[in-house]
Amino acid sequence: MELGIRLSAVADLILPATTFADVGCDHGYLSVYLIERQRCRKVIAMDVNEGPLLRAKEHIALRGLTPYIEVRLSDGMEKLLFGEADSILIAGMGGRLVIKILTDCMDKAKDLKEIVLQPQSELHLVRQFLTDKGFHIIQEDIVKDNGKFYPAMRVAWREEKAPALSEEELWYGPLLLKDKHPVLREYLEKEKAKYAQIAEDIVNNGNNTDKATEDTIRKRRSLIDTALACFM
Repeated sequence: MELGIRLSAVADLILPATTFADVGCDHGYLSVYLIERQRCRKVIAMDVNEGPLLRAKEHIALRGLTPYIEVRLSDGMEKLLFGEADSILIAGMGGRLVIKILTDCMDKAKDLKEIVLQPQSELHLVRQFLTDKGFHIIQEDIVKDNGKFYPAMRVAWREEKAPALSEEELWYGPLLLKDKHPVLREYLEKEKAKYAQIAEDIVNNGNNTDKATEDTIRKRRSLIDTALACFM
């Protein structure tokens, strides 16, 4: 089983585990990969929709892995028993949904050895939520796949308070900035060009834009410049 660029980046963040749970498993490709690569002894593949689960079951059976991968219909972590898994993955969904899944089962989330996340949007909200709830960001990565950028992170809850993050760290990742990740730099350069074009279009259109929108654009450009300064 070979994974695409996006899922490979997620897989690289997953540490070996006895039991791993894939929340929102879709067709189960990652679950199969983890078992075939002997990264886990057992995987619980969960999804809220029956259609993807049926396809996951078929795919798992074709690979002869039914004894090692259990498929469950579950809304988030609802059907995951407390202490049943060492670690979980939540990927391929919006940031607010990621926050909701963790919030709905916070005791289970805190008990896990690690959580791997790949939100598709609003990462600043996810990072703020994690920090507020005592989850520490242990590792981060970002990849480019078919022209889109996919940040991901491995986190774990700790008794001690999580370090506070600056605004640019919330938006773009404290470890990605610290490590001067080249893909993050490419993303920031693309964002800088995009917002410069937006600002130019506003001027060319006679400033027919409300002040709140202009302030948001100005703030975002400043954040991007601050983040890019980390690469100097």
